[in-house]
Amino acid sequence: MVKTTLGIEGMACGMCEVHINDTIRRSFRVKSVKSSFSKGKTEIVTEDALDEAKLRAVIDAIGYIVTSFATESYEKKKGFPLFRR
Repeated sequence: MVKTTLGIEGMACGMCEVHINDTIRRSFRVKSVKSSFSKGKTEIVTEDALDEAKLRAVIDAIGYIVTSFATESYEKKKGFPLFRR
C-alpha cells in the first residue's frame, strides 16, 4: 500500500476537511483519507500510487491549492497483542 501526504492551502474548518475527503473518495479508490485544516494536510492510503497531476487537478477544481506531494510505503498497523496469564 501507499500513503500519499498532501500539503493543502485554503482549508479553514472541519467542513473544508469533509469537502476534500469526499472529493478524493469520489475521484479515486482509497482505503482511507484524512484531512486536517489546522495542519494544512491530507493523508491518503491506497493500494497503488496516485497520479499526482490528476490529484492536483481534482483539488484545484474545488478551490484549494496543493502545496506539497509526498508518497511512502504504508503498512497497516497491527492491533494490540493478546496477553495470556
